[in-house]
Amino acid sequence: MQEPDADALADELIAAGFRFTRVPTAGSFLRESNVTFMLGVDDDRIGDLLTLVRRNSTTRMQIVSPLPAAQDPVEARLPFPIEVQVGGAAMFMFDLDRVEQL
Repeated sequence: MQEPDADALADELIAAGFRFTRVPTAGSFLRESNVTFMLGVDDDRIGDLLTLVRRNSTTRMQIVSPLPAAQDPVEARLPFPIEVQVGGAAMFMFDLDRVEQL
């Protein structure tokens, strides 16, 4: 998720009793700060987690200006600033056969 939304989610995760690891990351297209949360969640708490993430991962529109060609040839193909939707969250879920806390 985008960094501006991460503090509110972290606060709600803590209040709801979730334990997590927070890792600063960066997106490749906008080159802005993101945050990746890693959680181990029992099946019966997944609905609670999804509710918190949905409530705290807002989408919004943002103007993106292309960089000069010398800095990034991919974005240089954009001849003028464009408006893109940013925000939200991507979640990856998978089952674990074993978890050990050391």
